[in-house]
Amino acid sequence: MHRFRFISALVVLLLTASTLSADRPNVLLICVDDLRPELNCFGKSYIKSPNIDQLAASGRAFHRHYVQAPTCGASRYTLLTGLYGPPSNGALFARAKQMQRNAEAVPPSMPAWFRKHGYRTVSVGKVSHHPGGRGGPDWDDEAMPEMPESWDRHVLPAGPWQHPRGWMHGLAHGEIRKNAKDMDVYQSVVGDDSIYPDGISVDEALRQLDQLTAPDQPPFFLAVGILRPHLPFGAPAKYMKPYTDVQLPPIPHPEKPQGKTTWHSSGEFMKYNRWGRDPNKDDAFATEVRRHYAACVTYADAQVGRVLSRLEETGQVDNTIVVLWGDHGWNLGEHAIWGKHCLFEESLRSPLIIRYPEMNRAGESTDGVVETLDVFPTLCDLTGVPIPDFVQGQSLRPLLEDESAAGHPAIAYRNNARTIRTDTHRLTVHNDGFVELYDHRNPDAETVNVATSEDRPDALIQELIGMINQRLPNSN
Repeated sequence: MHRFRFISALVVLLLTASTLSADRPNVLLICVDDLRPELNCFGKSYIKSPNIDQLAASGRAFHRHYVQAPTCGASRYTLLTGLYGPPSNGALFARAKQMQRNAEAVPPSMPAWFRKHGYRTVSVGKVSHHPGGRGGPDWDDEAMPEMPESWDRHVLPAGPWQHPRGWMHGLAHGEIRKNAKDMDVYQSVVGDDSIYPDGISVDEALRQLDQLTAPDQPPFFLAVGILRPHLPFGAPAKYMKPYTDVQLPPIPHPEKPQGKTTWHSSGEFMKYNRWGRDPNKDDAFATEVRRHYAACVTYADAQVGRVLSRLEETGQVDNTIVVLWGDHGWNLGEHAIWGKHCLFEESLRSPLIIRYPEMNRAGESTDGVVETLDVFPTLCDLTGVPIPDFVQGQSLRPLLEDESAAGHPAIAYRNNARTIRTDTHRLTVHNDGFVELYDHRNPDAETVNVATSEDRPDALIQELIGMINQRLPNSN
């Protein structure tokens, strides 16, 4: 009799959990690589981004969203775990090794958490650092998952690019990177979307979306990773056409900073074939680089549009939360940097847009300071999935309900320094104790280090360093 009662209670519990998950909204997470806020809806009127603009018009664009690290792997670690983490691109693989040693000591990832609560979890393209989410020499070794126990399916059709490693730095018609100096830093070839890597991976995303929205399926958590505008800057010629003769605005503060900063010599960019030209010394070449970056943004926008259109066709658009997230910014000549990897505003600020059914005041943007760390608890809050105790961010529901609500300071880091962005200032502290302090109320912003001035605001500096140490207590 007791055994019967136990089985009956278990059946009721399972049926209740199934019913709860069935009533929950789906999640569509779109991750775009190296996308700074170079979008019409973020104030760049010369950029053609109609699909992302439409998403912003029906959701909430966060105009001051900051990532935790100005590099793909470390930034995606935070997105997918809700935790501060190592500053390197190998952060998620390091976590996977920890799970091999003691899985119970490692908190579940965001997709694992949603999977535990009844969601079908699928990733397509570059969601974690390695496209397709695997390790090995060509990033396709099934025995080396980047995020163990997270995805029901994680897929990447490599097409003519042979394997995920080839897809990651692919140019038109299957050209893969062998030696970067032999690969052009930008390219624009006539053809349809499928001649570049995103075209075929988004085809797969549409197939997965069709499967996930078939009758009697559980709620889904679908993550779609779009590669462009990652280097090399290659996009079909039709996306370059709007920028052929466009007059671009001048590059703000293009000079190399004086004094100690997190400036670097743009090694990722400079290693490609540049035909002997340097954008810091050749204005015409700098303009061509920026035009090709813009073409890649418009190509990426077209892929976003394809996914959103298919979501609407499935009839699930009114039951799906959509998040568009850029994994970090990208300096296009500001501070004489062409790339990411620095702790300046241009490398740390990226687009974040969230749309959910029946949201208040859709289309109004917010200037509240937020960070990538907040995405995990926000999605839990919006779906009714419990917010786990281990996440280190906070739900953005207040800003989603009222765009004028207050944000909160954002932390970021790289190997040799940490930084905090408040509503008015950015402070960067190097591991040797050197401090940079920039006042964003001043038009000079991140070109004048207030910490080296005669009227150095020591009290503010100590307050901000204290905030960093409180948030990152185990850092150097």
